[in-house]
Order: sequence, then C-alpha cells, then structure tokens
Amino acid sequence: MKVKIFHNPRCSKSRQTLELLREQGLEPEIIEYLKNPPTAKELDEILKMLNMEPRDLMRKREPEYKATGMNDESLDRQALIEGMVATPKLIERPIVIANGKAAIGRPPENVLSIL
Repeated sequence: MKVKIFHNPRCSKSRQTLELLREQGLEPEIIEYLKNPPTAKELDEILKMLNMEPRDLMRKREPEYKATGMNDESLDRQALIEGMVATPKLIERPIVIANGKAAIGRPPENVLSIL
C-alpha cells in the first residue's frame, strides 16, 4: 500500500502519526510540507479527499493567518488554497493519504480509518 504523510518533524502529533504508521508496518512517503508545499492543484485534491473546505484545514491561531489576510471572509476557495500554498505553515498537520483517501492525524489514530 502506498501511503504519503505531509509531515512537520517539529510537530508532536505529526511525529506520533508517523510512528503509528510505522507500527502498522508501513513506510510512508514523507513530504516535509514546510519545505515542499503541495501545489494548489494537489491541495485542492487533498481537500476533496478530506471533504473539507480550505478554511477548515487552516491553522487559524497561527500569527500568519491574520498577517497574510487569510482571515478575510470574502476570500474564495482558490484564494484560500493559494494562501496555504504560499504560507504552508497555515496547513493543518499531519495529513495522511492512502487508498485514495485522506485523514488528518489529530489524534494520530484518525489515520487508521483510511488504511
């Protein structure tokens, strides 16, 4: 099974989720999304797999949320996606993709449902 994790090694939930995947006998493709953010198209596909809107996947407590204007309620889907690509710190983490599905590892056990 091919598994990807959008990972931030400094995040405890991300590290716990990666460990959980490895405990399941999986060695996922690790994408350090702060260094290699998804494209707008990839992020749009991930949002569809998660059945979420862009703002639902945003870390609204990050200072960058307001500093970049992402708190502007008039922004459309594409503008929000482009904002997350430009400032990947705003993307909730970790995101695991497997079997054509995606899950957020908060808590880490959430990802078990897509394996």
